[in-house]
Amino acid sequence: MRVLGISGSLRPASHNTMLLRAAASELPPRTEFALFEQLADVPPYSEQLDGNPPPAGAEVLRSAIAAADAVLIATPEYNASVPGQLKNALDWASRPFATNVLRSKPVTVIGASTGVFGAVWAQAEVRKILAAIGARVLEDELPVGQADQAFAPDGSLSDPELRGTLARAVTTLVETAREHDVSRTGGAPVSAAMQRAA
Repeated sequence: MRVLGISGSLRPASHNTMLLRAAASELPPRTEFALFEQLADVPPYSEQLDGNPPPAGAEVLRSAIAAADAVLIATPEYNASVPGQLKNALDWASRPFATNVLRSKPVTVIGASTGVFGAVWAQAEVRKILAAIGARVLEDELPVGQADQAFAPDGSLSDPELRGTLARAVTTLVETAREHDVSRTGGAPVSAAMQRAA
């Protein structure tokens, strides 16, 4: 089972990237976590450029999502909405619409901000975008407010309640992905990597 983490921030010391790393430590056993670190390489979406092959940055993004059984997105909030680079990446991932790499894939959205609301508006916008794309958007929410004070020295969330909510969210994401594999195959779960090799 492979979970891909995508941070909506390009900042090296991003609180949302820290939140994804904290989430990775809460994943159930036998779950692999991969952090997508090439968001800055995804060019602005253009239908004219979206050919075969697409630009390298977009192809890396699509391949990373296709290789994952589930996706965990952590978004900051810019001007009460989604960061442009994250929205742009989702636009690339949404094409071709009928067979895009996010279609029916389980996705959980979480977020952190230095304000008190924890990027709740941005999270809601990302969920709306994912639903339009055709992803299987889970209802779990995790707004981490005052993110500059939210993390312990070891990178975990300081607040036990938030840490518990994060653990439950990622466990539900993995369980949903496993159920999704079983429902598609009618038997034992099949990972995305095995599907590509078949």
